[in-house]
Amino acid sequence: MRVNVQWLRDWVDLEMDPRTLAHELTTAGLEVDAVLPVAGPLDGVVVGRIVELAPHPQADRLSRCVVDDGEARHEVVCGAPNAAAGLTVPYARIGARLPGGTLVAAAEFRGVVSNGMLCSARELELSDDASGLLVLDAEAPPGTPLADWLGLDDAVLDIDLTPNRGDCFSVIGIAREIAAFGGREMHAPSLDPVPARIDATFGVELDNASACPRFAGRVIRGLRTAGRSPDWMQERLRRAGLRAIHPVVDVTNYVMLELGQPLHAYRLDRLSGRIIVRSASAGEPLTLLDGREVALDEDTLVIADESGAIGLAGIMGGAGTAVDEQTQHVFLESAFFAPEGILGRARRYALQTDASTRFERGVDPGGQERAIERATELLVSIAGGQAGPVEVAESLPDVPKPVPVRLRHGRLEKLLGMELEPADVEALLRRLEMDPRLNGDGWSVVPPAFRFDIAIEEDLVEEVGRMVGYDNVPVTPEEISTRLGTATEQHVDGDAVQDLLVGRGYSEVITYSFIDERAQRDIDPEGVAVRLANPIASDMNVMRSTLWPSLLDVATRNMARQQPGLRIFEIGAQFAEVADNIGETAVIAGLALGRQWPEHWDLDGRDVDFFDVKADVEALLKLTRREAQYRLEAGQHPALHPGQSARIVNRDTTVGWLGCLHPGLQQRLQLRKPAILFSLELDALFNAEVPASRAVSKFPAVRRDLAIVVDEAVAVQSLVELVRSNAGATLESTVVFDLYRGEHIGENRKSVGLGLILRDQSRTLTDDDADRTVQSVARRLEQEFGAIIRTQGTDTGQ
Repeated sequence: MRVNVQWLRDWVDLEMDPRTLAHELTTAGLEVDAVLPVAGPLDGVVVGRIVELAPHPQADRLSRCVVDDGEARHEVVCGAPNAAAGLTVPYARIGARLPGGTLVAAAEFRGVVSNGMLCSARELELSDDASGLLVLDAEAPPGTPLADWLGLDDAVLDIDLTPNRGDCFSVIGIAREIAAFGGREMHAPSLDPVPARIDATFGVELDNASACPRFAGRVIRGLRTAGRSPDWMQERLRRAGLRAIHPVVDVTNYVMLELGQPLHAYRLDRLSGRIIVRSASAGEPLTLLDGREVALDEDTLVIADESGAIGLAGIMGGAGTAVDEQTQHVFLESAFFAPEGILGRARRYALQTDASTRFERGVDPGGQERAIERATELLVSIAGGQAGPVEVAESLPDVPKPVPVRLRHGRLEKLLGMELEPADVEALLRRLEMDPRLNGDGWSVVPPAFRFDIAIEEDLVEEVGRMVGYDNVPVTPEEISTRLGTATEQHVDGDAVQDLLVGRGYSEVITYSFIDERAQRDIDPEGVAVRLANPIASDMNVMRSTLWPSLLDVATRNMARQQPGLRIFEIGAQFAEVADNIGETAVIAGLALGRQWPEHWDLDGRDVDFFDVKADVEALLKLTRREAQYRLEAGQHPALHPGQSARIVNRDTTVGWLGCLHPGLQQRLQLRKPAILFSLELDALFNAEVPASRAVSKFPAVRRDLAIVVDEAVAVQSLVELVRSNAGATLESTVVFDLYRGEHIGENRKSVGLGLILRDQSRTLTDDDADRTVQSVARRLEQEFGAIIRTQGTDTGQ
């Protein structure tokens, strides 16, 4: 919320400078993010009036203007398309320095000397409008310093309002806070009713009174079409971040900023029959003011006439009844829409307007007539016209009424940590326009109708604390008892997972959970994308079902910047539709590509491959001390290379994937080198086996080597698992020391070398012990896989 200090002074006495005021507001709970000047220095820039205008003799797009600056007349060359005799505009005299640093001097333009400069709003850094000269009111006296005429000795407060303070989205709301916090008196401008000059009315029907219990309307006829808003109004709108359009729109915006009540103006001659406030029909079409066509939902509140919907209630009007510069007759709307009837509807249609921001948070349910009278007063004074009577359609049972809230004196003092006199508490609450009534050991407090955020006792405690001043609340050390948490070894610490990968050369990244639907479809074409109703960007329109698209995006950006290699991981959530809900799964995913080692004279320059990343995954699984329960099985994943992909299985349940990126995706992403990817569910990784101690044997180990020939389709892991399950308790470990394919063993066959490390805890194993174990394993290999034993070796040097 942006509000200028001069406007606040219309409502409350302010003797302090803007920065002191900003500090006071921040202390009161309305955080001021910035105090901004409304304009730069404009010394030498005055009000000027063009008294004569003639074409430039040597340039078609330039004009020779004679400008009256109150002291003399000066010839000025001007290229603005809106320059005209009689126009009042800013004139920079010779020697003036503009906010951008430009020093104005006499200059010759194709044989004509220009004595000064006529200025646009952009040149004065008042706005971005450079389409022509900044036009001032005709009654502005020539020679008046522009800063004085426009009241530029002012400051804008940029206030970061919390969502619960809808009452402060207005000048009157901020002024109330200033008055209450400082014990000042409010002196609101006179808002006298405008008497009706004509009998014209327009009927209003409340078909959905629970969503719109009050609707005030007024007909105004005979507006001047050539009018413009006065300078003071345009300046206040500009300082609030709005641009002036034409008087009708400017007045409705002005009243919204001043009183917090959004208004809307309809072109009267385009309304049909009567106004009907109702719920939309499913799929009902509406063309909005911004030109977009939307299909409405049944729970959307609309303003309609007998021809159909003409506006989204409390959000945006329709194009069919919009006012413009030629509008002479209008119907003004000032309504109360219940917050629950507006909440979320604007975002559903990808909108967020000033009106919806206020209605979602709640506006004063009794302020509609005041706002429409203020708008009538301003509009008639600017554009003329005759007003009809104010007509109010209302459903009193549906108008929200303040509900008393209980406040206990003891509870108040306990939460604030200080003693407060009851009379002081009542005085503070009355300053906030609340009505405290003694009730036992406390009060029954009736909040004002515009305070939708006062609902429970703690809300009142907060209000009293704000008025006392948080700086005045004493610091009291708290005494609490704590209990140490229970340490467990059945859970892998998350830091251990991160530290392990960092120690193996990975960097952790954090990416958005929202991704481009095309990237999602490339990686997971069979998955159902979880679409966002209101994405923050067009390329972030679905929730990711896997972390791989995010990691690939990071990799693509880094490799495009000549990175020789990359290893990254992320711990995050992936999403999927489960029945009528959205399921969320925590995973750890990683990516590696490029050079395996940093460049070094003693290291080879090979790139990272499948088995390098497989080792990283196996290191992660070892953290659980249940690595024997996991298997890597060949599998097909649409994002992975058909011959270099594996699913990670835990007791027949797939808990992750590992593999090389599909060549088609690699080419599409323009990655010069293949990327190796993995993904693993955290539930599978974080559940660990409790470690068991085992004595270190003092007896030597015995090694027996087996070279066996099996079919190519037999997984080496299956061979290792069979050895582990049949070698007995003396098997300490199994290693794969050789893998051979060639003409000597036949087509589609392979030779695998297995080393069995045997050791007993109580004695030295004999050759007979080792041979019996090896023979038992060999028989099982022959029976299970049809293995042919090529050689058996003996090594006792372990």
